Amino acid sequence: MSPADRLKSAMAALPLIAILRGLRPAEAQAIGAAVVTGGWRVLEVPLNSPDPLASIATLARAFPQALVGAGTVLRPAQVADVHAAGGRLIVAPNFQPEVVRASVRLGMVCLPGVFTASEALAALDAGATGLKIFPAELFPPAGVKALRAVLPPDTLVLPVGGITARNMGDYRAAGADGFGIGSALYQPGASAAAVEQRALDFAAIWGGTTRT
Repeated sequence: MSPADRLKSAMAALPLIAILRGLRPAEAQAIGAAVVTGGWRVLEVPLNSPDPLASIATLARAFPQALVGAGTVLRPAQVADVHAAGGRLIVAPNFQPEVVRASVRLGMVCLPGVFTASEALAALDAGATGLKIFPAELFPPAGVKALRAVLPPDTLVLPVGGITARNMGDYRAAGADGFGIGSALYQPGASAAAVEQRALDFAAIWGGTTRT
């Protein structure tokens, strides 16, 4: 299965990415189960979390039905580390061509962060599977609509940063295909029960914002 097909399959279930920043290996299985029970199939552990590769390895083993990987990936060498841990997803806050190319070489899904049309088109040329619009706090729905107008029609566009229940509908109407959800879903110290409820709430909200 190609990276694009792998991501398409995972996001067909629910086009939301769980950003588990600060996750610790000891809680990875419980928090992962909470998110997956909530219907989510894409799980990201940022590399500035405690021992992130151990958490990625735990999640990848425990939830083979999910696409698991790393966020805040800044260097090509980190791509190889994530792959060795069992991760198949690379997410970055920026567009670094060598990170994208390293991901492509290893057959991994890669979602670089972009903010301009120039970055977006260059990232796609480098082989990006989709685009993370970051930070969404500074990129309103009108900007997503304008960017979408110049991108290839099948480009996956995912705003990340400051996405809440209140603004998901506006971004979706502007052309967003899904979202990355961070602190509104998980914060260090949150119980698995609380995370599961938030995961279910976001899934229900997405259902209400999806166009028919």
